[in-house]
Amino acid sequence: MFKVMGMDGKEYGPVSTEQVRTWIGQGRLNAQSRIKAEGAAEWGTLKDVPEFAALVTIPQPAAAPWLPTPEAPVRTSGLAIAALVCGLFGFLILPGLVGIILGVVALIGIQKSQGRLRGTGMAITGLCISGAFMLFLPIMAAMLLPALAKAKTRAQSIQCMNHVKQLNLALMMYATDNNDRFPPADQWCDLIKPYTGGSTMMFQCPAEPGGRCAFSYNASLANQKLSNNQSPMKTVLVFSSADGWNQSGGRDLAKAHKHGARTITVGFADGHTEMRRIEQMQSLQWEP
Repeated sequence: MFKVMGMDGKEYGPVSTEQVRTWIGQGRLNAQSRIKAEGAAEWGTLKDVPEFAALVTIPQPAAAPWLPTPEAPVRTSGLAIAALVCGLFGFLILPGLVGIILGVVALIGIQKSQGRLRGTGMAITGLCISGAFMLFLPIMAAMLLPALAKAKTRAQSIQCMNHVKQLNLALMMYATDNNDRFPPADQWCDLIKPYTGGSTMMFQCPAEPGGRCAFSYNASLANQKLSNNQSPMKTVLVFSSADGWNQSGGRDLAKAHKHGARTITVGFADGHTEMRRIEQMQSLQWEP
């Protein structure tokens, strides 16, 4: 068991080795984070602790200003409530317009909140009611619908990127628990599923629901050691593709999803995600 010192000067713990590894994988701790074994008198840094030295030699995102605290209680989005109220008064025209805008912003905020906000139903209801009133105004509808479609596409892109980021994290956590090695190519979905909470939602693209897995795994990293990758910020780990469970391969499998036009959602071996044009896939790094 270990104790760690947050950047807020507060002491956290004792926590298990597995919890410290998880925080490292999430970028909450880095090589300079202070730590000591329970009962020890002196503080050290993560890079000096044998259990974690190999993990923190990989470039990590900057440590958060403080260590994780208990999750805030789930609350209803105020924007979702406002969107519903505006929708009910949409016959006054201006509230209907405001209701659509608030509904879109509320949906994006709820999707980005990672479960800390609720109210999707109210936001969608407000959007629908406001839209129904606005359909009586063709000129206004012609101006608003393209913006609404763009906002929906943007929201789907954000959610898709979040799914890829979660898959990246699951792959890294798997490697941490399995001698620092990534999973084999033909079982990667099955093997990392426990690290996504047992849910298959993270394997799906919001713009193309119904499939099992809308992403492929870079087969060049199969069974490779996480610490052997010299340039994780440039090496492809997961990318958008056609539907296929445990599907793996190279750049030839890359496929743009409906929300991305000619762009591919790419997760890199250091955990970050990007949207890249299809023609850029040839220039990305695929070998570790």
